[in-house]
Amino acid sequence: MIPPAEDWSARRFHFVGIGGAGMSGLAIIARELGAAVTGSDRAESSYTERLREHGIEPVRGHSADSVPPGAEVVYSTAVPPENPERVAGASRELHRSELLAQIASLRRCLAVTGTHGKTTTAAMIVHILQGCGLDPAYVVGGELGDTGVNAGWGHGEWIVVEADESDRSLLKLSPEIALLTNAELDHHSTYSSRLDLEDTLREFLSRATLGAVVWDRPELVALCPPGALAYDAADTAMSPRGSRFHWRGIEVVLAVPGAHNAVNAAGALTASALAGAEPEPAAATLATFRPARRRFELLGTTATGVPVYDDYAHHPTEVAATIAAARTLAPARLVAVFQPHLYSRTRALSRQFGRALAGADIAVVLAVYPARERAEDFPGVDGHLVAAAAGDAAEGRTVAWMPSMEDARRYLSATLREGDLYLGMGAGDIDSLSRSLVGRTETIRPESRGRGPSGEDAGSDA
Repeated sequence: MIPPAEDWSARRFHFVGIGGAGMSGLAIIARELGAAVTGSDRAESSYTERLREHGIEPVRGHSADSVPPGAEVVYSTAVPPENPERVAGASRELHRSELLAQIASLRRCLAVTGTHGKTTTAAMIVHILQGCGLDPAYVVGGELGDTGVNAGWGHGEWIVVEADESDRSLLKLSPEIALLTNAELDHHSTYSSRLDLEDTLREFLSRATLGAVVWDRPELVALCPPGALAYDAADTAMSPRGSRFHWRGIEVVLAVPGAHNAVNAAGALTASALAGAEPEPAAATLATFRPARRRFELLGTTATGVPVYDDYAHHPTEVAATIAAARTLAPARLVAVFQPHLYSRTRALSRQFGRALAGADIAVVLAVYPARERAEDFPGVDGHLVAAAAGDAAEGRTVAWMPSMEDARRYLSATLREGDLYLGMGAGDIDSLSRSLVGRTETIRPESRGRGPSGEDAGSDA
């Protein structure tokens, strides 16, 4: 049954940081529902290009004068209270999670949470449901490989969203289906311990009225209510062309590399089947799945033919999994370039990052991308901590510490050679460095100029 259209024509929204992955998706949906939408950001991004295609013209920079009279001012956790637009709309503020919850309540909600893999798993679910004729609405943290956008209203009864654990905003949602990909302590400014994180996830999963879906690991199943559906990718076989695995006795062919993506696909299939997709047609759709932007995205090649990949990995587990996925492509040398994200995360996980990066033949570490944090609040914390840890674990392989993007670009231009594979990783603006190395573009997705200024935009941490 197709739900009735919702009329939001009496509402007006102003989005602070509209160029971020999560915020831009909400703006597009609000516009499709009939609301008047404006917004601002400090810089251009691929998302601002998509906004213009939907009739929304972002204002460059932040000013109280940009807020229309009477507008509800939408902000994310990354936008500080002293932002002039937040100040101007102080009596009418709406956190992005509250708006997402309002939108999600208009459809049957399928929400994906977890420390890693939210965007990829949610994108796979959208791809499956579209391929099975269920045409869902969706708000995800990256531009989908199929549609080139990160949000759409669709005509089906489901909406697929990412449930962000980084600031506990997932607790604003009341999903019918809740999917948990994994659980690791990543947001040290929000959670005091892993137990604190697990309590939040347990509360969220208990809200799933139709069912919880979870990766089949005892510590994760323990967070779910009784009757949760556990998934895994059985008999996984990796190759440079992607992977094959079995799910419910059906062979699944996936054209994206990495064992972690096979597990993501098994989760997406399990949640999609619970939402009404037929298992065999659902599995068949994944043969044509293309990853979202910044998820092991091939940007092109250097002038000497080195393939340039870009990935959003910003946690040690993600870095290790992405390096392992790159290894399946059998390069002569794997050159991994990593931009640490947040001083708090770097301080807590520098040794783990170092061990993960040691899996590359050459590891290059950049300065920390601060996002919402200030260097003066974290004395002695910089990318050199990660580089030193990588050097300790690399067993003689090359590790380079490059405090500036220009230093890294010159080093890479002199170092990369035929047979290498370049892999840039991080949640900041490292993709601008990666793109500067590309001599010719091979990707068929629209060209992008990186993320919005918020860096790790709420809802896009995957």
